[in-house]
Amino acid sequence: MTALSLLPARRSVPGVFVALTLTLAIGWLVVLLDGGQLFNQSTTVSLLHVAAGLGLVAVGQTLVILGGSLDLSVAYVISLSTLVAAETMNGSDGAVLPAIGLALVVSAGVGLLNGILVTRFRVNAFIATLGVGLLLKGYLDNGYDGPAGATAPSLVQSLGYQRVGPVPVSFLLLIAVTAAAWFALSRTRFGHHLVAVGGDPEVARLSGVRNDRILVTAHILCSMCAGLAGIYLASRLGSGAPRVGTEGLYDLESIAAVVIGGTALAGGRGGVIGTVGGVLLLASIDAIFNQLEVDAFFKQVIRGVIIIAAVAVYARRAMRKAA
Repeated sequence: MTALSLLPARRSVPGVFVALTLTLAIGWLVVLLDGGQLFNQSTTVSLLHVAAGLGLVAVGQTLVILGGSLDLSVAYVISLSTLVAAETMNGSDGAVLPAIGLALVVSAGVGLLNGILVTRFRVNAFIATLGVGLLLKGYLDNGYDGPAGATAPSLVQSLGYQRVGPVPVSFLLLIAVTAAAWFALSRTRFGHHLVAVGGDPEVARLSGVRNDRILVTAHILCSMCAGLAGIYLASRLGSGAPRVGTEGLYDLESIAAVVIGGTALAGGRGGVIGTVGGVLLLASIDAIFNQLEVDAFFKQVIRGVIIIAAVAVYARRAMRKAA
């Protein structure tokens, strides 16, 4: 059962990366005809920075969606973690590690609350995580009018702006987190159980899987990934930002990347490699439209069309398999 559950994730990878390749090829040609240049260093670096922030959140979102759950609080967790990290550092290089640790602990606490509401109190994941997000929103709106704290210069330099060739360190962090999540999903008991819970919770329970523990763990990991994204954004901004998560639409964008990458919203089928492909596809569309100076509203329309098309394609594939 486990091997079969993991198989669709591997099959979904080529599709999203083919779409990514076609998008980049068409985008390069259109930008070239417009008199611009898509594949220069500044555009590539910018694209990878955008992908790094969204990708960290989307990898965590993949875990909860695979388990048949959802997390709409990630945008507020991002904002909160930027503030926790920046205010703890307060510009001191010596406080970097304590600040990162505290931000991750706070993020894990939010994930634990989400998981308990979903499993112990049987609150629908959509409502539970939305409610927790609104609680965080209330705290952020009442406690902060604008940026606060100061990110340590060493973190700004290393995570925020340092590169290895054209590849930002932040994108290498995304690759590391993705590799860890892939290993957990494909090579550990937790990953096998998570896919089983998302596929059929009752069958998983009868097979001896502790469904509640698995889902709580997935929610904690999801919030910690959002916390990592917040730390990264704090390093880019140089301070904590109480609205950076919601202004970046990281909750909806992360779900979109997961869906485009081939993970089923119902759970039990998908994987993080496809999610990274979805993230790169969304980031590439942004880069192309920025080069063409396309209206922001039209960008969102195109994103919506892509998401609907992706869901329709995966739904038709599922129907054919069922038939």
